[in-house]
Amino acid sequence: MAELAEAAGITVRTLRFYRERGLIPPPRREGRIAWYDERHLARLRTIAALLERGHTLTGIADLTTAFESGRDVGEVLELGPPTEEEPVRLTPEELADHFAGEVTPENLAAALDLGYLATDGEDIVHVSRRLLDVSAALVREGVPLAEVLKAGARVRAHAEALAGLFAEMLTAHAKEADLQRLRPLAKSVVEAELSMALDRRLRAGGPGTP
Repeated sequence: MAELAEAAGITVRTLRFYRERGLIPPPRREGRIAWYDERHLARLRTIAALLERGHTLTGIADLTTAFESGRDVGEVLELGPPTEEEPVRLTPEELADHFAGEVTPENLAAALDLGYLATDGEDIVHVSRRLLDVSAALVREGVPLAEVLKAGARVRAHAEALAGLFAEMLTAHAKEADLQRLRPLAKSVVEAELSMALDRRLRAGGPGTP
C-alpha cells in the first residue's frame, strides 16, 4: 500500500480512504499480503484527474459504480437527454490497436488529464467515440498521438470559450425550455466559421498566427 501511494503521489491515509469509499478495487490477496498493480495506479490517476476537473469524491464514486454496472455516464452525471457523444469501453489491447505503437505512459497520462480516458478495472472508457475515431485517423495519417493530444488541449480551451459565448447569448435571449432546441444553431455557426478559417489558412499555405 505504501508503494502504491508513493507511485500515485498521495498519502497512505488518503489511499485507505479511497479504498474504504470503494473508489479503487480491492487488492489481490495471498495470505496476509495484499498486492496492488497497474490497474490500481491507473484508477488513482483517474481520480486525481477528475478531482482536478472539479468532480467531488461522491460524484467519482457514482461514476465508478456506473462503469461497473454498465450504466450510461450521462445518466450518472444527470445530463438529461443523451448528447451526441457516446462513451466507448475498450480493453487495453483494443486501445493499442487504435493507436499502434503510440500508447505510451506519457500519452496515457495526457489523455487522462484531458479527461478523454478513464479506467474501470481492467477496461478503459473513452469519453467520445467521435474523438476516438478522429484521433485514430490522424495517427494513421502519420500525426504523432502526442501532437494530437496537445492540439486537443488547445481546442478544449477554445471550445470552452465558444460554448460560454453562446450559452451567455442564448440564456439572455431565449427561454430555458428552448436551449436544447437552439443548441444546433450554435454548432452550425462554429462549423461554418471553422470551415472558412481552414479555407483561408490552406490557401495561404501555412499555419498562420494561433
